[in-house]
Amino acid sequence: MTLPTITPARAAALLKSGDAILVDVREADERARAHIPGTAHLPISRVQEAELAVQAGKPVIFHCQSGRRTAENAAALAARAPGCEAMIVEGGLDAWRQAGLPVAENRKAPLPLMRQVQIVAGSLVVIGAVLGFAVSPMFHLLSAFVGGGLVMAGVVGLCPMANALAMMPWNKRAVA
Repeated sequence: MTLPTITPARAAALLKSGDAILVDVREADERARAHIPGTAHLPISRVQEAELAVQAGKPVIFHCQSGRRTAENAAALAARAPGCEAMIVEGGLDAWRQAGLPVAENRKAPLPLMRQVQIVAGSLVVIGAVLGFAVSPMFHLLSAFVGGGLVMAGVVGLCPMANALAMMPWNKRAVA
């Protein structure tokens, strides 16, 4: 199932007039760093179990970072807005920003967890490769270990590195 798209400017006008509800489907750690003021929050990871308070007949507009997640989950999102016209913000938050529309930002909030995983994993792979050439070929095992962990995380859907990073003090701050 696909949902029709709406431009950020049109979505902003509907939100401002109160004629629609705008729903952010990004995860809480992403939303804590930047979000559109006045939006509801329904993370994709909880879309099957959570309820969304909607007014029958009032359009519901979903957005994520780029529009990809909302498009991929269109059927599940539309099911959360029964009796309402459901739409997707074309280009998501990125397009909203490019249109010069207001975004509430908190630069003190931690980076989203998946970005932290990418930074740590990438750094460990590079360190393993450099040390493998400069010090001992045994350091290549570090790169192999991290690569294997990422493959395992992708296959089983669990990421030990993400779980460990989530317990770090900078990620324990209150999430908005």
